[in-house]
Amino acid sequence: MTYYRAVGSISRKRHTAHRPDGSTLAYEEMIGEEGFSSTSSLLYHRNLPPAIVRASTWQPGDLRLHENEPMIPRHFTLHGLFPEGGAGKDLIRDRRLILGNDDVRITYVVAAERSPFYRNAVGDECVFIERGGARLESVFGTLEVTGGDYVVVPRGTTHRWVPDIGSGPLGAYCVEANSHIQAPSRYLSQHGQYLEQSPYCERDLRGPAGPLLAEDVGEDPGAETDVYIKHRIRGGIGGTIHTIPFHPLDAVGWDGCLYPYAFSVHDFEPLTGRVLQPPPVHQVFEGRNFVMCNFVPRLVDYHPGAVTAPYYHANVDSDEVMFYVAGNYEARSGSGVAPGSVTLHTGGHSHGPQPGAYAASIGAKAVDELAVMVDTFQPLLLGEGALASDDGVYLRSWLEG
Repeated sequence: MTYYRAVGSISRKRHTAHRPDGSTLAYEEMIGEEGFSSTSSLLYHRNLPPAIVRASTWQPGDLRLHENEPMIPRHFTLHGLFPEGGAGKDLIRDRRLILGNDDVRITYVVAAERSPFYRNAVGDECVFIERGGARLESVFGTLEVTGGDYVVVPRGTTHRWVPDIGSGPLGAYCVEANSHIQAPSRYLSQHGQYLEQSPYCERDLRGPAGPLLAEDVGEDPGAETDVYIKHRIRGGIGGTIHTIPFHPLDAVGWDGCLYPYAFSVHDFEPLTGRVLQPPPVHQVFEGRNFVMCNFVPRLVDYHPGAVTAPYYHANVDSDEVMFYVAGNYEARSGSGVAPGSVTLHTGGHSHGPQPGAYAASIGAKAVDELAVMVDTFQPLLLGEGALASDDGVYLRSWLEG
């Protein structure tokens, strides 16, 4: 949930003639959710938003999905997917599919090049910046992001990613929804304000600085530009390239409640108790049929006999995906899990700490871990990136001795 913002030059009243320079009429465009019945923003463009010179097809990577057969827990080592450190890769065209189903796709990329302009017409995206830094340039303005930032990009937003080469390759863990991604409803009042018990609030959200125009980035406002679009096709996801007769960064102003925003995982305030708290207290976002949680460095349970490692549990209604970002994973000691790892624990299989970690956690005062979790409520299938990075031995990691 974001809040109302007004940026740049807009008319005093909606849907009335607006001439920012006193003579040239700006073209109003509404970007809105759920028809005309939910959150939206109004943008004022120098050019006609629908204009297209030509179109061609684009294949947005290998999006084939493979059954998890036999059904086993798995461990993927994502850093090995990009041994060249992102050389020649961009954040849009070079994502590799790790896991997916009809509700969500989880991809990973290491990028060192500026991406083309891009628009996801399927659903919202939540891009977690694992390492490096970048500037998100969109029709709404600029967002400077760095390691630990979630960047939520609403469906239909024209944008591109410009890595900060000085901060090293840009590592990004991308959650692509077939729906919207938003704050959990229990964190919000009936009018959309973050409640006092929410682990983050409006002050922690960073909106785009703008407006951002082609000349602001040293580019020709009248240059033909390719915009890569991901969209639905029969049986899956496809891509189209629209070549438009002008530069996409042409919005002189906008207002509303729908726009890209960033939130740092380091601003998440963990909730703790006398004994272990269940994973929903770590939730940060939700989409249709999935939730996102994060596990951050924190003090742990203060009952004198508390077992601070997670108890063994079977998620019979969901698959659990954990992306390990930084820190020490005492509960996974000996399993091979390290920064850059992703584990998949399927519904119907009980999982939890490695041998010895359960007892060793008694009396612990704090944990030093940073991880992003996605729980889905439909089974996940394996993408080509998962098949290429599966260590093949994780299922035996709970054997003692």
